[in-house]
Amino acid sequence: MSDRGPIKLYCFPHAGAGVSSFGRWPSAVGSAALSTPVLLPGRGGRRRERRIVDPSGLLAELLRMYGRPTKEPYGLYGHSLGGMIAYTVARAAHRAGLPGPAFVAVGACPPPHATGGLTEAGDLSDDELLDVLHEFGAVPPDTPRGGVWQRVALAVIRDDLRLARALRADADGPLDVPLLILSGRDDPLAAPDVMTGWRDWGSRTVVERTLPGDHFFVRGRELPRLLGRACRVVQRTQPLAHQVSRRTDVEDRR
Repeated sequence: MSDRGPIKLYCFPHAGAGVSSFGRWPSAVGSAALSTPVLLPGRGGRRRERRIVDPSGLLAELLRMYGRPTKEPYGLYGHSLGGMIAYTVARAAHRAGLPGPAFVAVGACPPPHATGGLTEAGDLSDDELLDVLHEFGAVPPDTPRGGVWQRVALAVIRDDLRLARALRADADGPLDVPLLILSGRDDPLAAPDVMTGWRDWGSRTVVERTLPGDHFFVRGRELPRLLGRACRVVQRTQPLAHQVSRRTDVEDRR
């Protein structure tokens, strides 16, 4: 067993969210990973801060919060909007010649070239946007129109959708690190056949896994456990792509 400490796993949430989805992750990922949820401005304890809607503002904010990447290994996981953030951070590190992540994992996030879904929903009227969010199961059950949820969450979701659109438009090439593509079996927004399009955005080993759940499978335990296993691979200093591929092959034969 390597004496290397836990791998820092930066976790980026879905549109409109704070970091509560990652609240139970520390026990699920295990000792090999240090889950580090990233709270963006405009929500949670930062709700009074101006929200970010462009790639340059996002990267400047993350640089201010966390500094430049070091040579210590780290991983990135992004859920829905967070998947585009994870991709953008990894590409920015590559362009700047900075240490890149040991792996990037994207979940419930259509690939940059995908169209439809929520791609252009940020500019819809409130009623139209709510209809689209209801269609994809992104509104809490029995939420009344004009209620507290709409007043609090809709503006954040709208700006996050605008950020997601800008990040997609800014996508400039494949990742040069191992890529894990994670889908929810019953996800109406980013089904497994949609998520497989991420293969075009990985230049090294790409691993696909389908997990139980809908668009919000981030709230279950299977996802953090899988990412904890990926971090254990990094911790053992063996190539992630080789280990994850071998494990997947064994599981597929069972």
